[in-house]
Amino acid sequence: MNLGMQESVKLVEAIAAGTDGLEGVDVLVAPPFTSLSVVKQALQKSRILLGAQNMHWEMSGAYTGEVSGKMLQEAGCTHVILGHSERRILFGETSQIIDLKVKTAVALGLIPILCVGETLEQREGGKTFEVVKEQLDVSLHSMIASNSMLPSLILAYEPVWAIGTGRTAMPEQAQEVHGFIRGWIEKNFDSEMANQIRILYGGSVKPENSADLMIKPDVDGALVGGASLKADAFVRITRFG
Repeated sequence: MNLGMQESVKLVEAIAAGTDGLEGVDVLVAPPFTSLSVVKQALQKSRILLGAQNMHWEMSGAYTGEVSGKMLQEAGCTHVILGHSERRILFGETSQIIDLKVKTAVALGLIPILCVGETLEQREGGKTFEVVKEQLDVSLHSMIASNSMLPSLILAYEPVWAIGTGRTAMPEQAQEVHGFIRGWIEKNFDSEMANQIRILYGGSVKPENSADLMIKPDVDGALVGGASLKADAFVRITRFG
């Protein structure tokens, strides 16, 4: 919940200029709902993709304060972040609710960026894999039930203890969990799907640590938080530092 419309436009214009000509990397921004339309307009001549930070699972109705996937599409979105740890923790979103949102997003043609990750207490209790597996099992229940995973689906591992704290998972820790997630995809679907799905790392990603994270075989990109509010830092991350 940062930046108004003018600030958002100024930021994405700087990011567009800084990533112009960048090959082999997809760049996506996810501003607040109120800035989506103006940011889309500002990105018309750019290859940068537009996503939203959340959505409701119903198309319309008596859900005051909510935004539907259709509305996001009208604003120009192709992607939507679902299950972010702040949505799970601060707003009580369960994995069952997130499954409904993923199902609706896919039905509309929106590409979900599904977030999973453990708290510090869970990590210190040795429950990282158990927590991540449960979140994947339930958040993607509909895909498992239909035995059809969307190849363009994006998964994001965001250890809650590393978000906005300045603490980053060591590259080896990130790789370990990313490898576990890829194994989960192979087990529930197949190896071809496991190789296709992109798995992003999110949790205090900075220009200084991006290269060490990106060289890991199962880290396919970054879900950037605070550093995305500074164009120069974000652009450096897209270039791996």
